[in-house]
Amino acid sequence: MGILNVTPDSFSDGGSYIAQGDALRQAERMLLDGADIIDIGGESTRPGAPPVALDDELARVIPLIEQLRGANLPLSIDTYKPEVMRAALAAGADMINDIWAFRMPGAIDAVRDSACALCAMHMLGEPRTMQVGEPAYRDVVADVRAFLVERTEALLQAGVARQRLVVDPGFGFGKTVEHNYTLLAHLPETAPGGTAPLPVLAGISRKSMLGAVTGRTVASERVAASIAAAVCAAERGASIIRVHDVAQTVDALKIWSATRAAARRS
Repeated sequence: MGILNVTPDSFSDGGSYIAQGDALRQAERMLLDGADIIDIGGESTRPGAPPVALDDELARVIPLIEQLRGANLPLSIDTYKPEVMRAALAAGADMINDIWAFRMPGAIDAVRDSACALCAMHMLGEPRTMQVGEPAYRDVVADVRAFLVERTEALLQAGVARQRLVVDPGFGFGKTVEHNYTLLAHLPETAPGGTAPLPVLAGISRKSMLGAVTGRTVASERVAASIAAAVCAAERGASIIRVHDVAQTVDALKIWSATRAAARRS
């Protein structure tokens, strides 16, 4: 999943693709680089980010979805606003990626009767405050899984088909560095579903948890660390890996996949 932020203030690439022409060129580049999904976001969800007005978010993302819907790959919209969900689906979006896990009033109603995929993410608190103080859990893996079980059950009970659901443990969303690496190490355990777990989306690309280990304070300098994290997530069963650096990640995952295939043959 290639990240396409059309925002002025995202933590890594804010302002780079705010102009529609720049965004379209970046989408084309990610498609050529091997992205399977493009995830379009019109509101930054970095720690401390302020909310964006509804009309501003719509103006950023809907024309882009309309332009890209003929690109022959799934389009995801990163939003928690029911109004944006409805407009994005009408414009041709194939997936709703919601950091609030469809907890906003009207969110489930906005997506229930569509056929789109739905990604429910765990977040402790909200973007403006989630990293203030020291996020605390009794058991971060068990607590995140319990939340994702509750949210996916709410969607199922509303009539959403199980095959539409994806879950995301929410790396960096109200977690310490230790919490994040514990979740990565135990990624399969965060997925609801027992012996048939739901697909997991891992979004680690360029995040501060990588800088905390490598010492890279600038997000754009965390490409190598992001690729390593992507391989770790794939090794632990992630079905979707959300990244800024599509070409490099695709290459790394091809090597990982070829090695696994050789191991199975031997």
